[in-house]
Amino acid sequence: MAKVFRGQCLCGAVRYEARGRPVIVAQCHCEECRKISGTGHSIGAMFAKSNVRLSGQVQEFKYMSARGSEVTKASCPICASPIYGCNTLSEDHMTMTLGSMDDARDLAIDVVIFERDRPEWDQLGEGVMCFHTQPEWSPDS
Repeated sequence: MAKVFRGQCLCGAVRYEARGRPVIVAQCHCEECRKISGTGHSIGAMFAKSNVRLSGQVQEFKYMSARGSEVTKASCPICASPIYGCNTLSEDHMTMTLGSMDDARDLAIDVVIFERDRPEWDQLGEGVMCFHTQPEWSPDS
């Protein structure tokens, strides 16, 4: 039986199921992915479109890549969570954002692309304090 990866946006208006193992899991540092994610990179798992079932309405944003392909990024029109991306260079596939998956623990990054564009600040430095959950903090502390 094929593994099923389920996911949804923050508000739950958009949901999906992706069946089987992804073709590849990529971390991308290109300018477009940084701007759309609001951070230094995006991470996505590419699946054959025929293996993905989507429910709910998405809002699409399209742009031309530097290679001349059309890229489509889809997000929830209510909460703006990014859900997937498509590229005309691989028309039969779509890349689901790992952050939108309910459980992506079986997945690992296979490749990093546009590493040349990775911001210097997009890494954990030595000695960075980490917390298991949101720490108690106030601006007056």
